[in-house]
Amino acid sequence: MSGPLHLVAEETGEDWDRTVQLRTLPRPRPRPAEAERAPELSADPIDELAERLADLCAYAVHPYEIAAFLESDGMTDQQAALVYGRPDAFTLAEELFARVPRRYRGTGAEFSNPWRADPWRCLVRGLVFALPGFGYLLGAHLFAPGRTQFGLPAGAAALAVATLAGWGWNQGLAHRAYGWLGRGQRRAAGHCLTWGASAGAALATGAAWAVGGPPAALWFAAGQSVYLASATVLLVLGRETVLLAALAPSTVGAGVVLAVPVPGAVRTGVLLVTTALALGLAGRELVRCFREPAGTTDVYLPFRDEVPQVLFGLAAGTMTLIAGLGDTLHQALAHTAAPTGGSPAGPQMAALSLSLGLAEWLLFRYRELAVGALRTSHGPAEFTRRTTGYLLGCLACYLTVVALLDAAAALLWPGAPRLDAAALAALVLLGAALWLALLLNAFGLSWTTALVCAACAGYQVTALLAGTAPTADRLAGCGGAALLLTLIAVPVLGRTTKHR
Repeated sequence: MSGPLHLVAEETGEDWDRTVQLRTLPRPRPRPAEAERAPELSADPIDELAERLADLCAYAVHPYEIAAFLESDGMTDQQAALVYGRPDAFTLAEELFARVPRRYRGTGAEFSNPWRADPWRCLVRGLVFALPGFGYLLGAHLFAPGRTQFGLPAGAAALAVATLAGWGWNQGLAHRAYGWLGRGQRRAAGHCLTWGASAGAALATGAAWAVGGPPAALWFAAGQSVYLASATVLLVLGRETVLLAALAPSTVGAGVVLAVPVPGAVRTGVLLVTTALALGLAGRELVRCFREPAGTTDVYLPFRDEVPQVLFGLAAGTMTLIAGLGDTLHQALAHTAAPTGGSPAGPQMAALSLSLGLAEWLLFRYRELAVGALRTSHGPAEFTRRTTGYLLGCLACYLTVVALLDAAAALLWPGAPRLDAAALAALVLLGAALWLALLLNAFGLSWTTALVCAACAGYQVTALLAGTAPTADRLAGCGGAALLLTLIAVPVLGRTTKHR
């Protein structure tokens, strides 16, 4: 060793003897005198645990928050009994909650809320949800308005079936890909999206061809299926602006079509360019995912977790399609003439599409406010009151905007009828049911939302086939679903453990 010589003790005397002792054996501490010796007390392990979890216990508003952390940390009832002398983790959490005084940090600037939404990102996502509607304007010449099928232009029924199949499949695909991304395995997410998007596009195209229609309309349905698969890839990977760029040709082309007549071949070319751009950009992002390192741990995501997501996508798609095509299908099934003055379906679908960006921002906003309430509420009752107010406030804000958008679209839409109060109420209730379902789905209640929406969609389909008034059916179905989801959301989201 080459340490400084002046730090080494002299080689004689008591210090030297201590220096040459084995360092691995600690020297016994000098025993205090009998008069100075204090009585030995065994340390309480709960005191040690309370000190270690002081911040968590001080900021908790309910013992269940502490119990959730203990269970997530691997605490079992047997460990709680053997180590801490308590029958289970919940009893231990209640004692920790009682021992540690409350200390709330408030909502200062130092607090970084993980759910703070980016308004620009939500605006872009709203645009990419709404702008694909221009593709139907460009591709209208591909359908046969002179021939009808289920009361629709020939080929429209095949397009509707392909859309429904794509919505259901891509909902489950996105959920599974997000599962891989949440585990830090971007490469696995890329493989999932590659195979899943390809299978989804093939499934939707096959469904359209099974229904049948003019070849041009069937090819349009195939192109839409490819676009929906590519858009799913880009949205899951967080490339909203890239998808927005891919939609630029169809958006500009639709504007030109509204201003001047455009040949059908040019319209078709614009649609092909948009589809090719979306497909190419999605492929580029997938290649980037493949270049990521493979995951170091073996993770298996069961496919049964995607079943409620697919069911929810199918149910939500059915509810939306009935809102857009329910009146037309009812007239075809009842063999009645279409009313003069046009249909309100166009303005309503435009309003619903334009509101999706705000809907997503309000979902983030609610979660942001709820997490903030965790830090400022002084008890579970106060937290429940606050989250309930936030929930109803966000829902009311969204429905107000939907109603205003529908009113504006009805005024600006060429040939649209006057605004009907019953149709407006049905659209608002549809928006309420879908927004609440998305919120509960984000909190893990996937089967609940899927079954409620499936029951609503099944009721509307049954009523449509029975020939009853479609607007009244939508009011009853969507109203019942919205009421039931609200009654579920208020108590469930009022629990503090749901926001940890």
